[in-house]
Amino acid sequence: MSRRSVNPGRRASEGGLPTVAGLLHPKSRSPPVLTIALLVLGVIVLIAYFNSGSGVTVTSREAVTRAEGSCTSEVIQALPYLKKAYGSDMQKVLHVGPDSCTVVSNLLKEGKVEAWGVEPYDLEDADSSCKSLVRKGFVRMSDIKFTLPYRPDSFNLVVVSDALDYLTPRYLNKTLPDLARVSTNGLVIFTGNPGQQKAKVSELPKFGRPAKLRSNSWWTRYFIQTGLTENEGPLKKFEQAASKSNYKPDCQIFHLSS
Repeated sequence: MSRRSVNPGRRASEGGLPTVAGLLHPKSRSPPVLTIALLVLGVIVLIAYFNSGSGVTVTSREAVTRAEGSCTSEVIQALPYLKKAYGSDMQKVLHVGPDSCTVVSNLLKEGKVEAWGVEPYDLEDADSSCKSLVRKGFVRMSDIKFTLPYRPDSFNLVVVSDALDYLTPRYLNKTLPDLARVSTNGLVIFTGNPGQQKAKVSELPKFGRPAKLRSNSWWTRYFIQTGLTENEGPLKKFEQAASKSNYKPDCQIFHLSS
């Protein structure tokens, strides 16, 4: 005995929850106001979905370099004073942090400086100049939570910016000693200043968390615990050079002996 197909609108009237087809059926007894309300709700949900998706697609590298008060942009401003403070130690430099291509390019323009970079974020949106530095081996993409792809004492100086703020102490315990391992004469670390910068919810890196802006006293205690001491000579020269030019950095800058 064959079964007849059931009219979806009719089934809704017989009991149970109404279906979408029943609500939209021309013979449905549901009030037109309810149908309109459901349609409006569906449009709102779709709009919210697409808007939220567009916010998440921003890459971590873009988020950091576009942030106000980026410590990587601070490195560019501080280069003249770093050169006066470190002298010949600025002849072979490694920069670690986002937008490393920009820092390396500025250093290479000096002519007498050998510069390399480690980019801890993706380089999918890099410009042609940056891609050229990557092809030539001047800049590498590497997760700094693991061992850097360099031999011990490969560089005179290692400069770090916009990178350590995103690491938990667990990974800092591995990363800091490794940064010191590849440097012969010290580290210069740029970190966010809690008094100058505010972490934004939208600026989430690949590490899965926003920047943790720690105080000067926190970093000082941590460096002592890890056996890194203040590099007093270059620090004094840097402060003197910066003072003469009225340069006041927004980021915290630490000069450490490796």
